Amino acid sequence: MCYHYALTADKPTLEERYTNELIAEYDAIYHNDGFSHRAMPVITADEPGKIQLYEWGLIPHWFKPKPGETDAKGNLLTAIQQARAFSNQTLNAIGETVFDKPSFRNYIGKKRCLIPANGLFEWHHLDAKTKIPHYIYLKSKEIFSFGGIYSHWADPDTGEIVKTYSILTNPATPLMARIHNSKLRQPFILQRDAEGTWLDQEINKDSVKDLILPLEDTHFTAHTISKLITSRKESSNTPEVMLPYDYEGFVSLVEDEAA
Repeated sequence: MCYHYALTADKPTLEERYTNELIAEYDAIYHNDGFSHRAMPVITADEPGKIQLYEWGLIPHWFKPKPGETDAKGNLLTAIQQARAFSNQTLNAIGETVFDKPSFRNYIGKKRCLIPANGLFEWHHLDAKTKIPHYIYLKSKEIFSFGGIYSHWADPDTGEIVKTYSILTNPATPLMARIHNSKLRQPFILQRDAEGTWLDQEINKDSVKDLILPLEDTHFTAHTISKLITSRKESSNTPEVMLPYDYEGFVSLVEDEAA
């Protein structure tokens, strides 16, 4: 699955890439952890001429908090706290079942979006305890777009409209399977010339399904990174998190580099 990615492009670069205006303040993010529900740039089918900020982790418009709901310590949870707890389960939507699942089927038809990124992070499992983090990106080092869906949810406590998204996933390609060998999944990444079609609200269900395919390995490369990405003492939202780091005895999983 995909729970970690980077968007290091600055505002002018992002606006030039999508020929759209970023309508909110935004700082480059070197490590975006989905469980932080950070607001990130998104281009929606409803307003394709804008780059807006949406929170990662889709909250369906129909989500209803439970009165009196408490956390493990007995503290009363607000509506938004309950909604964000729910959204921990909707960071990703499986591409093969997105038309069927209750949390997603209302959005895949008309509420599709592009999520800009420079790269993503995944872990290779050597054994049950040892994981090697990788940074995966286009060989061109250009911005690419995850394919996603989005929702607007009204917080009943405040009336605030909370805008959220989910990233679709595909079965892993050979490169992704070698790296992310515990799940054999990868985020759905669009060909650049298919981005406009993904946002087209007039295309039918079969045309949408035809788009939800893995992008070929020939576009990608990857390298191992340090375990700063999982540090509890230092911030991982720093350029250093993306730098190559060698692990003794570990052979590259990128075939053209390992040959």
